[in-house]
Amino acid sequence: MSGPIVVGVDGSPPSLNAVAVAAREAALRGCGLKVVHAFIWPMMVGQSPLGPADGGLRNTADRVVAEAVERARSTAPAVTVGTALVTGEVLMVLEAQSRTASLVVVGNRGLGGFAGLLLGSTAVQLAAHGRCPVMVVRGESDRTGPVLLGADGSPAGEGAVEFAFEEAGLRGTGIVALHAWTPWSVAVTPPQDPSASSALDPVMLEAGERRLVAEALAGRRERYPHVAVEHSVVRGGAREALIEASRNAGLIVVGARGRSGFTGLLLGSVSQALLHHAHCPVVVVRGSDA
Repeated sequence: MSGPIVVGVDGSPPSLNAVAVAAREAALRGCGLKVVHAFIWPMMVGQSPLGPADGGLRNTADRVVAEAVERARSTAPAVTVGTALVTGEVLMVLEAQSRTASLVVVGNRGLGGFAGLLLGSTAVQLAAHGRCPVMVVRGESDRTGPVLLGADGSPAGEGAVEFAFEEAGLRGTGIVALHAWTPWSVAVTPPQDPSASSALDPVMLEAGERRLVAEALAGRRERYPHVAVEHSVVRGGAREALIEASRNAGLIVVGARGRSGFTGLLLGSVSQALLHHAHCPVVVVRGSDA
């Protein structure tokens, strides 16, 4: 999707880190940046959305936006920065903005987060409901390293594969395509002959999973010939493997719901775990069936 990169701000340190990341993304993509602040206070106190000219709440909101714009311009001076101060609840505002954005970026926890929580509810809900890829900035805002792709071979994950290759091409880095499997997560057809157990052999299962990853990445190598791809197929839980691998990644990209997700759920358990515990920024890409 073409459109600006949208970054949600609330004046908190995590949101300012998100602004810096979003500005660098806009510079990489050669697109504009839109700083968005959801101005909910007038709805709570019954004031006009604009409020009086010298109103303290409106002035505070203006300062939040101005500080974010300053951070964006100091990070990427060549990027065109627009602003939107919208009256409404933050999730509804950002979901509406995501309809015309190429990427929405938010911090992992804002001013509305409770002390001790690893992730604000807005980030989780937006990752589930956003109409474009959503980046939640975790860890250091200037992380370097390869793009870590959570590859499970599901149709819902095709958007994540495409985003990972595009991002790696823009960054001039490689991709680590990590696929984690267990004997319980592999879809196999039981052999008709009970004595023919080769279909359940761990070596055969792993070979099948490697083919699954190769098929999921097929076709992108020709379109992105300069992007080096490392396949990493590990036996174990996907959440644990991806969180550990994120220590050395500049970015992690996953689908909203993989092949093990329950139909109807907008966000899978692996995606949620990464949003809470990854060591680098996380991009969640919803599938076309969302």
